Amino acid sequence: MQVSHETIHQALYVQGRGSLRLKVATALRSGRVTRRPQRSEGPRPQRFREMVMISDRPPEIEDRAVPGHWEGDLIIGSTSSKSAIGTLLERTTGYVMLLHLPGDHTARTVADAMIVAMNTLPEQLRRSTTWDQGAEMSRHQEITMATGMPIYFCAPHSPWQRGSNENTNGLLREYFPKGTDLSFHGPGILENVAAELNRRPRKRHGYRTPAEVLATLTSNPTNQTGVADTT
Repeated sequence: MQVSHETIHQALYVQGRGSLRLKVATALRSGRVTRRPQRSEGPRPQRFREMVMISDRPPEIEDRAVPGHWEGDLIIGSTSSKSAIGTLLERTTGYVMLLHLPGDHTARTVADAMIVAMNTLPEQLRRSTTWDQGAEMSRHQEITMATGMPIYFCAPHSPWQRGSNENTNGLLREYFPKGTDLSFHGPGILENVAAELNRRPRKRHGYRTPAEVLATLTSNPTNQTGVADTT
């Protein structure tokens, strides 16, 4: 007999009661105490106009050989505060950028923050962004026009399609816990947190940091292959 992974996951949540429920929430980086239902695959109508799906991304993005391709998302604060922080991770280097979103995380606010942040980068590091189909991306065409970066969209409810960014969001929750007012953290705090993550040595870079790898790429723009990903 065999037991599927979904059955095991369901059992952990269903049997988690009282102190065990608290232990489950503490042990999981996501902090969830209920299992999200797994949705069946199948074609779904496009949410936004002129969407380009992740399945149409060029092969060069998949193998991380060429720098300048990013994954993005939001981490959401408490319901009452309507606060959020934008997270961006460069796939080749693992370099993190955090977007300060004052007041809300509407499409207008997110677009403005992304345009400003991405246009601080040299052109060779502005190749594409992959995001989920959240409402904050309804102005994706405007972002592309202002930055020159096409935006590719994940399938609904498929966070593993931008797994590097999802893992980084888990790390960021140690700094910005769920259910808290994220508007408390100004641009200076976000810069300090991003800098701390970017100074962590990475095995796949020969224990160099993302900041060091990115600095090498920007100082030598003819090196378009960057650092090969061995993970």
